[in-house]
Amino acid sequence: GDIDPAIVLYIMANEGLSANEVNTMLNFHSGLQGLSGVSNDMYDILEEEKQGNDRAKLAIEIFTYHIRKYIASYAGAMGGVDAIVFTAGIGENAPRVRALSCAGLEFLGVIIDKERNKKTVKKEGEISVPNSRVKVYCIPTNEELVIARDTYQVISKGRGKK
Repeated sequence: GDIDPAIVLYIMANEGLSANEVNTMLNFHSGLQGLSGVSNDMYDILEEEKQGNDRAKLAIEIFTYHIRKYIASYAGAMGGVDAIVFTAGIGENAPRVRALSCAGLEFLGVIIDKERNKKTVKKEGEISVPNSRVKVYCIPTNEELVIARDTYQVISKGRGKK
């Protein structure tokens, strides 16, 4: 999420924490972990929400609010949106997060098909209704392949140098 950069100095001064302690607090005890009180793993948080954990629900609501905020702000900056693509761990595997992330974006032309969204997990597919002005997709990534290709590029460039 976004924080005021001055908060670091404020916490250090008012809580008597060192830079390392503030770093640990912000990077390991804040965000999803801090909000949910459960984990920084969205899968764990979604499971806790199903069990009625209000903090987990709050963490999901804040997380998806920020996604909506970024989509809307970029839509304004770009003069509209043609498509939204959900990918990687959460995007591929969490239909609830995708649905909540798009809820309220109907004014942009984003309309999710609830059944398509539920059925599209760990596979590629369009999850918007056929007449949605903005197409919404779920596209799995192959992060290992990207890392392998990037590594190969670095190694290949190194071989050509003397």
